[in-house]
Amino acid sequence: MHLFVNDLTIIDFSYLDTQRGIVGESWIVDVALIGQLNEQNMVLDFGVVKSQIKRIIDQEFDHKLHIAEDSSALLNKQMQGDNLEIVYKTDALEHIFMSAPPSAYCFLQAEQVNIEEVLPLIRATIMRHMPENVKDIEINLRPEKITQAYYHYSHGLKKHDGNCQRIVHGHRSKVDVFRDGQVCEEWQDYWAKRWKDIYIGSEEDLDQNLLNQFCEEHALLHDDYVAFSYSASQGDYQLVCPASLTDVIDRDTTVECLAEFMLEVMQQTDKTSNLKVMAYEGVSKGAIAQSE
Repeated sequence: MHLFVNDLTIIDFSYLDTQRGIVGESWIVDVALIGQLNEQNMVLDFGVVKSQIKRIIDQEFDHKLHIAEDSSALLNKQMQGDNLEIVYKTDALEHIFMSAPPSAYCFLQAEQVNIEEVLPLIRATIMRHMPENVKDIEINLRPEKITQAYYHYSHGLKKHDGNCQRIVHGHRSKVDVFRDGQVCEEWQDYWAKRWKDIYIGSEEDLDQNLLNQFCEEHALLHDDYVAFSYSASQGDYQLVCPASLTDVIDRDTTVECLAEFMLEVMQQTDKTSNLKVMAYEGVSKGAIAQSE
């Protein structure tokens, strides 16, 4: 007997890629449980599926930086006090450094991060918590079908009480822009290009001392990199990444602030139009900013 739940949850996360650098991603999760009927004539109560299995996925895989541990690009991984530090080098020989509590990471025994590598880990993790009558579980991970402009972005929200505070987590997001009530593909394409595989950071989190220390240690040019750091309820966070993969803005990077920022940028050159932007944070959620 199979019991299925589609659209169980969405994994919003980031991963390191040797070609693309830091990539924000959103995967929709479908699950199917295979097993025998229990004393309630169920494979498993839908309420348990929607709460327990979703909680496992959210806790172990959501809002984390996923790293392929077998990749030669992972140069260093070590504990430093309460934090786990990693150094990663892309094919373009650009360095990425992150220091964060261990809960901010998800490591895969693989050479790259993709759906095929993540699926077995999710399945094995969930099966450890299933009752005896559940013999197997099928997981389907899929990106949202988007037929318009979209981008992959990563960020961290230090003022957030939950897991959004983790300095590198991300989303795969579409953007809707309307000019005088009509879809404006020109601006949509602009944001898709500007924020393709980008890390969006806040000016107030820039850390010059961290930048100097890391660049001197690795003999890197300071102008080629950007460093961020902040403290939040789950711990202390640091990130150094290539300037070419970063967009630093003058505010927080909540989706509300991003929508506001996008509108202001467009208004600088599109002064007379009535503009509206719907900025998405992953799948089916986001914020709207529009001309007054």
